[in-house]
Amino acid sequence: MSIGKVVVTGAAGLVGGVVREALRERAEQLVLVDRRELAAQSPNERVRQAELDSPEAVAALVEGADAIVHLAGVPDEAPLPDLLEGNVLGTHHVLEAARRTGVRRVVLASSNRLTGCYPAAQEISPELPPRPDGLYGVSKVAVEALGRLYADKFGLEVLCLRIGSLESEPTEERHLSTWLSPRDCGGFFLDALTRKDVTFLALYAVSANTRRFWRLSDGYQPQDDAERYAGRIPQTGGLDLQGGDFASPAYTLRHLSS
Repeated sequence: MSIGKVVVTGAAGLVGGVVREALRERAEQLVLVDRRELAAQSPNERVRQAELDSPEAVAALVEGADAIVHLAGVPDEAPLPDLLEGNVLGTHHVLEAARRTGVRRVVLASSNRLTGCYPAAQEISPELPPRPDGLYGVSKVAVEALGRLYADKFGLEVLCLRIGSLESEPTEERHLSTWLSPRDCGGFFLDALTRKDVTFLALYAVSANTRRFWRLSDGYQPQDDAERYAGRIPQTGGLDLQGGDFASPAYTLRHLSS
């Protein structure tokens, strides 16, 4: 089944590369947008080097699309003004462009860092309140709130994927709970584009890890488990919060003005 014309922002990033590969054979046209230069790799790909600095600029990129996968933004802890501009305003520009041009479905890249201050011993679901582990997590709370607003007020179909630790394989103790394999990453995004009867949905995109922190939702069921790599990874058993080092004061303090 074709998924029509899909615009992917932030297509040059790590997640963008995985999503691009997963969608290439299913999309009639794949429009890849990034501030960095890209090259088309198949006949159905179109590349656009652009900034998402206004709804008008984004509207010119997404006109006629069936869906948008919005991955662009600041990918980690940073000063709050940078996160507000790159993550919150950028997402607003995408959602507003979708509203203006009639794009019905928008898939937003959220993050597991939105709930990184929950205890590591607690299994949580997307219905629980946010407990971000830093300013980056705060920006993703705002991203999901914008998605909810545009779904409730303007009728967009919005899915927020709380992405786990995307790596070719887990390399540290926390990854035994948070790892997202490339195969499963592609599966979650394809599922987000093809689900029926969606208004707003937030869910965790994480592999089927034996030690995962997060409850899986219906829809795509992940295939990989970080436990197969456990013997290669040093383990201390000292993870108190789901965010691990991301939840430490030091991780955020260096981005705060004195």
